[in-house]
Amino acid sequence: MSSTDSVNQRLSRGVRATVQTVVISTLLALVKIASGIVGSSYALIADGIESVLDVVGSLVVWGGLQIARQPPDRDHPYGHGKAESLAATVVALGLLAAAVGLAVLSVREIVTPHHAPAPFTLGVLVGVVAVKEWLYRRLTRISRDTLSTALRVDAWHHRSDALTSVAAFIGISIALVMGEGYEAADDWAALFACGIIAWNGVRLLKISINEVMDAAAPDSLLASIRSLALAVRGVVAIEKCLARKSGPGWLVDIHVQVDGRLPVVEGHAIGHRVKRELRDSELGIVDVLVHLEPDEDPAQGERCDDNAGQGRAPDNTKTGVHLGVHTPRTVEHSSYSSETKQGDESNKR
Repeated sequence: MSSTDSVNQRLSRGVRATVQTVVISTLLALVKIASGIVGSSYALIADGIESVLDVVGSLVVWGGLQIARQPPDRDHPYGHGKAESLAATVVALGLLAAAVGLAVLSVREIVTPHHAPAPFTLGVLVGVVAVKEWLYRRLTRISRDTLSTALRVDAWHHRSDALTSVAAFIGISIALVMGEGYEAADDWAALFACGIIAWNGVRLLKISINEVMDAAAPDSLLASIRSLALAVRGVVAIEKCLARKSGPGWLVDIHVQVDGRLPVVEGHAIGHRVKRELRDSELGIVDVLVHLEPDEDPAQGERCDDNAGQGRAPDNTKTGVHLGVHTPRTVEHSSYSSETKQGDESNKR
């Protein structure tokens, strides 16, 4: 199975998981808001509002994954993978907005006298924490399998919801046990949870923005790419190797060195073998742009310069099948000897 098919399967799996999450989060939000109103627990109401934001965030992720599944077209020759990273950015911003909004409302409730929450709200919170933690772990596992940043951010939306529920449980317990004067304990607990939510929002926002800005790929991935390319018959060395994330897949730009005395046709075939080897790997590589460089000292045999590619200049790549090579003069120049050149000049004279 090619990397392209693998990426499409990852996206489909992510879409299914998101739809299921939307349904569960909607039911939980209704239960929490209704229980909070009946049980006089502002922390539970705020928790329910946060669950509504979870639903909105999941819908954004669903939309991003749906767009990312679309094949390249004339207006988007690199594909639509960045839609997934943009969705992750929107959800992370929503996480920060939720933290700020809940913090403001918690402070307002702290300074406003109100009744202690009803005891039954504790049972509701226990069930909510269990379901939300299960959703977090499930989406985190799927995000790892699919390499989806949007799903990872959405997973943390559910973890933040579980944290606010835990804080509400602690606060309500204190208010019920300690009695009069401690009615605002659940509001203080909700305020504390807001700080945790905001911290994770900033952390996840940084990850998604880095993907949008084509941040460098992990060294472990680049090392694997180099190793696979170097194992291709005819490749002498790897001069440069860089990769950027596009949705759950990777776009790779690699410069390989081949024997400079080879005909252009043979060098071209080597480039195609490198491309095929990388795309058929399990690294999630969607497309590869291969540049051929003539090896200046082919007598050294196969080698790999581990320090190569530290200073990389980005090249324009496209999605699909393409191969970047130097012109025929560049590859065949090494087989055009000075004696042949002198002979040509004598013939002209």
